[in-house]
Amino acid sequence: MEKPLLSVLKGERRDRPPVWLMRQAGRYLPEYRALRAEKGGFLALATDPVAAAEVTVQPIRRFGFDGAILFSDILMVPWALGQHLSFGAGEGPRLAPALVDHALAALDAVPARLDPVYATVARVAGMLDPATTFLGFAGSPWTVATYMVAGQGSRDQEATRRFAYADSIAFGAIVDAIVAMTIDYLAAQIAHGVEAVQLFDSWAGSLSPDQFDRWVIAPNRAIVDGVRARCPGVPVIGFPKGAGGKLPAYAAGTAVDAIGLDETVDPAWADAVLPADLPVQGNLDPLALLTGGAALDRGIDRVLAAFPERPHVFNLGHGIGQHTPVAHVEQLLARVRGA
Repeated sequence: MEKPLLSVLKGERRDRPPVWLMRQAGRYLPEYRALRAEKGGFLALATDPVAAAEVTVQPIRRFGFDGAILFSDILMVPWALGQHLSFGAGEGPRLAPALVDHALAALDAVPARLDPVYATVARVAGMLDPATTFLGFAGSPWTVATYMVAGQGSRDQEATRRFAYADSIAFGAIVDAIVAMTIDYLAAQIAHGVEAVQLFDSWAGSLSPDQFDRWVIAPNRAIVDGVRARCPGVPVIGFPKGAGGKLPAYAAGTAVDAIGLDETVDPAWADAVLPADLPVQGNLDPLALLTGGAALDRGIDRVLAAFPERPHVFNLGHGIGQHTPVAHVEQLLARVRGA
């Protein structure tokens, strides 16, 4: 059975690009909200293989996206490394102890915490239509480390950036631990049924060029090499949000199979500066999708026009917003697919 998304990630260009959306399984869907309310919390939902599999396939059932992305969270890796993980209502995720004040060596890794994720993968793999590509994912080391060091998310990552400057050896040990666990994690996702994986570096844009080389490019290259050694032929998508003008260096340095563009990137510029055969993914502004109507149509047309010869996966420049109307997603799919 032909898999349009997988074929594009492997370098084939299609006149109508395959489509999936970051955070397509989530709070904008009424069926997701109902199931989450029933489970009582995010972590309970994400660690229940039956429920997490159902969330993963909900948008496929409703919209027929070309890709299904595993329902989970980038903080499963620090949880498996031994930090306590919690999701407070209205607070966002919390990790404890925060490594800005505690040593990595004090943590006792619990890799078995990832077992429910693998059970979810195996379950979803048996539920999908053969034409649908199953995507796994993990957080990239810099972004994951920002949560591990600070114990929570932050808009400027100041605590982690200062830590990396003040004690690069200790910070490097944290990054190395994330790299090793992430290779194991992605390889196990692939062994259980995913067909491509994405590395999310949500905070890549906060670093200076030399720090970007050290804490984004080098660790992501280590993961790409590790996954390739254990799972040859499985595409790896890199998504360095906010990288901007550092995208060509990221593409060359990490050797990812495809690169995701956030909504701040001019897609025509990206097409001009990135290697001609490198598949790209993106990069409609999620706010254009939220707005709908003519603004959405213009945004879609601009993205589609930017890649006349390049393998392209249509996606957003970041995750779909929770207040996005379902009808706007239907409008997007009709436009991209030429309905």
